[in-house]
Amino acid sequence: MKAWILAAIAIALSSAAARAVDPRYPDWPCTQAKVPEISLSAVWAGPALDDVQNKWKDDAKVSALVAKLSARKTPLDEAEKSVKEFLAASASDKSANAKLLFAGLFDTLNAQRSQVMNGLERVSRKQREAADKIREETLALQALQGATPRDETKVEALSNDLIWKTRIFEDRHKVVRFVCEVPTTIDQRLFALGRVIQQEME
Repeated sequence: MKAWILAAIAIALSSAAARAVDPRYPDWPCTQAKVPEISLSAVWAGPALDDVQNKWKDDAKVSALVAKLSARKTPLDEAEKSVKEFLAASASDKSANAKLLFAGLFDTLNAQRSQVMNGLERVSRKQREAADKIREETLALQALQGATPRDETKVEALSNDLIWKTRIFEDRHKVVRFVCEVPTTIDQRLFALGRVIQQEME
């Protein structure tokens, strides 16, 4: 009976997760709307970046700083301080370095978002497959429980298997809910750092 209850919970969770917010993205498991890429105009009101695209990779200092600022383990206040220190030391090259730095952040954080979102969709597909398997095994368990004579060894083995699969399903569901916040966190980080860079350019 315990396995049946757990299976029912898992199937209910799966059904809730399977309802896509936007039919264009059927594998998207989050309640937050899927925005595939950050729009440059949404996070940058500074000068055009056309002349520095990809050039940031050729500057060792900028590349190293982009890597540090893009890492989620770097606290935002520390990242903002690093931006200010870097641009304060740039002297006559401040505007050019500011543009290079933001171009690098924009490219890097957009790529991070894409990786996270692709991962979420992969997990969403696995969850659907797992829910289907749990449904199948639940029906098989019901059949075994109602059989005459009843094979207790098989009933117990399938019950235990269902409990284990349901636990994995629920754990994965919790992780997905947590990871769904990451794209928004990346958006906020890019917006905050872009604002600091623009303020330092003025």
